[in-house]
Amino acid sequence: MPEHPTAGDGESFDQTARDAVYRAIFSRRDVRSHFLLDALDDAVLARLLIAAHHAPSVGYMQPWNFIVIRDALRRQRVRDLFLAAREQELPNIAAERQALYRKLKLEGICESALNLCITCDRRRSENSPLGRWHNPQMDLYSTVCAVQNFWLAARAEGIGVGWVSILDTLALRELLQIPEHAVPVAYLCVGRVSEFAPKPDLESRGWAKRLKLSDLIMSETFSGPGEAALKEMVDRMA
Repeated sequence: MPEHPTAGDGESFDQTARDAVYRAIFSRRDVRSHFLLDALDDAVLARLLIAAHHAPSVGYMQPWNFIVIRDALRRQRVRDLFLAAREQELPNIAAERQALYRKLKLEGICESALNLCITCDRRRSENSPLGRWHNPQMDLYSTVCAVQNFWLAARAEGIGVGWVSILDTLALRELLQIPEHAVPVAYLCVGRVSEFAPKPDLESRGWAKRLKLSDLIMSETFSGPGEAALKEMVDRMA
């Protein structure tokens, strides 16, 4: 990666570069298993964080912060939070799916090289309402863009990332000493892996399947039937 990457001259990427972008998108996985014991080189982590920091943000607010978590004891305490939260979630799962839920691998907190908590500082743009006046959630959405940038860059580097969402936010705040004005948006397990699964784990395990895109495309209004030619092309290319 160049030290100071630039936007370029407006030309589209060549075919090799386009293929690489789409490969990262289509082969990205929410990794829970297959983490290796290998440490993650700081130069690689730095590249991923730089990619995240170049995410789009409404009003150029850049509301994100990145908490790198390596300490084994702290990570074990986070895992304890996960286990408690999973038990709280279980009763809300349909009875016929609870056995499958218990078998799902839903985190790699202690197995991965490190953990990363990405937060949103909600005070960072309080004096600049650009883009937030009518939608105050845009700082949170912008932070999610940073998560996606990090994730795709990680896939290009051969690094696995798993998003752990089954956590009690208040307990996580206390453990990581996150102040009230910052919101923990994503808790990620990060590290090298032995493989990337050909399909998302939840699809392979029968929890869900990818929806048919053409059923989700509408035209002009939410109830618009969608453009037939576009939907046909999507079905053909999917």
